[in-house]
Amino acid sequence: MKRNWQGVFPAISTQFNNDGSINYDSNARMLEDLINDGIDGIIALGTIGENASLSPQEKRDFIKHTVDTVNGRITVISGCTENTAQLAAQYAQDVDALGVDGLMLLPAMVYRGTDREVITHFQTVARSTKLPIMIYNNPVSYGVDINLQMTEILAEEQNIVAIKESTTDTRRLTELQSRFGDRFEILCGVDDIALESILLGATGWISGLTNVFPRESVTLFRLAREGRIEEAREIYRWFMPLLRLDTIPTLVQCIKLAEQIVGRGNENVRMPRMTLIGEERDYVQKVVNEALATRLDLNKYI
Repeated sequence: MKRNWQGVFPAISTQFNNDGSINYDSNARMLEDLINDGIDGIIALGTIGENASLSPQEKRDFIKHTVDTVNGRITVISGCTENTAQLAAQYAQDVDALGVDGLMLLPAMVYRGTDREVITHFQTVARSTKLPIMIYNNPVSYGVDINLQMTEILAEEQNIVAIKESTTDTRRLTELQSRFGDRFEILCGVDDIALESILLGATGWISGLTNVFPRESVTLFRLAREGRIEEAREIYRWFMPLLRLDTIPTLVQCIKLAEQIVGRGNENVRMPRMTLIGEERDYVQKVVNEALATRLDLNKYI
């Protein structure tokens, strides 16, 4: 099973009202803006989507609303963040029925499994659904590295078709390509190594800051794929202070505040997260405002 999961995929935020309920109108506007800005697909209910902060019913309601809003215009991949393989398998079946195009699957939350347990988790979910699945490998955040040996076993599952590579070690991309050829689509999952990853052969970029500056992200990706390295580097240098916001523990709050500053959403989050205050807030505002003041003319890269 192959899927053309290539290009720029913002991991969208879940917008909340002031009372903590989901703001579906805001999410619909955000989706329309992203589609108009040329993104290739979205990841709904990933880390930035605060998956673990939503109830089971809210997750399903949010996915239905997202699928209905997109209406087939771009690829919709749902994050799958559950505490057991059984719950993850049930979620996969439910969102399949709601019309998603694929699943971004994480190891079980809370409990840090052994290699054998993590493999079995992925196998169990993969065998419960016909959906194409992307492995989300983020040992920095989740403490589990789905290494090459584990990936070789998971490659036997035909509907595991892609890897979101977030080890922060760009050497892993080359190791995956050397070991598996084109068996998997490999997507960069860390914003501040995006250009390096694309030049090393990543076929896609799952991004947090793309929610804030989607046109710049799409242009950067296109230039890198076309081999227009100097032009890509110019955008990348401008982008880097923003991209760094994707790599810290408060990335969700940073990105949502940035969305609010540029008028693409609001900063409301659910506890245990809290909106930024003090120096952290001032820093995000400074970085975003400096980026707006020095924004590049993308017309010259056509």
